[in-house]
Amino acid sequence: MREIPGRRRRLWFRQSEEPALLGAALTCATEWQWPVLPGVGLKATTGRDSRSGQDQGCACPDPECVVPGAHPFDPGILAASTDERMIRWWWTNRPTAPIMLATGGTAPCALSLSAIAGARALTALDAMGMRLGPVVATPTRWSLLVAPYSLERLGELLYAKDWVPSSLRFHGEGGYLVLPPSETGTGQVRWERAPAQGPRLRPGRGGPVAASVAPWLPDVEAVVDALVVASNGAPDGGSRLTY
Repeated sequence: MREIPGRRRRLWFRQSEEPALLGAALTCATEWQWPVLPGVGLKATTGRDSRSGQDQGCACPDPECVVPGAHPFDPGILAASTDERMIRWWWTNRPTAPIMLATGGTAPCALSLSAIAGARALTALDAMGMRLGPVVATPTRWSLLVAPYSLERLGELLYAKDWVPSSLRFHGEGGYLVLPPSETGTGQVRWERAPAQGPRLRPGRGGPVAASVAPWLPDVEAVVDALVVASNGAPDGGSRLTY
């Protein structure tokens, strides 16, 4: 099915008086059944520090952390949950904590590219008529969410390819991804392509029955195939998605 460019899709987020991060975490965990946990976040800054214009440091003990604020720390990734009480407890105690999605298993996985390559990829995939799921954007990387895949399947898929874009990273089982509207040391996290509203009911013999409302996700193989095609044929003979 081809997406129609320019047509707005209805977005479905929890409408409540909850703070933005808590509301988003509850939507992911309880409506979509995506296991999440709070990220480590950023160091508290003084007013003078916050006006300096410099990136904020990570709240973890590593002074040279390469993903400031955008990783689990305490609790670790294995604590990710879909339990509403746990989500509320975490974000009540740490209301500014980034939202971390534990990828893999039954949860979404992702393919990510540098921000420049990601923007080029979306333009190329739209021109090809490729149907995409949600896309998460940070100032440095864009991540295309895909249906869950195993490490074995990913290995087979990559083995069958002669080449894949060098900027691709894979977020599968045991990995994680920061979700909007989190803020990290590199800046604000946002939806470049927001999750579309899923159906709440479907017909049944005894009347309408509940159906999955989680956002639709494309298959990883279809996305990788499309990215390989989109990357080939740069004017200089190289890859359009190298950077």
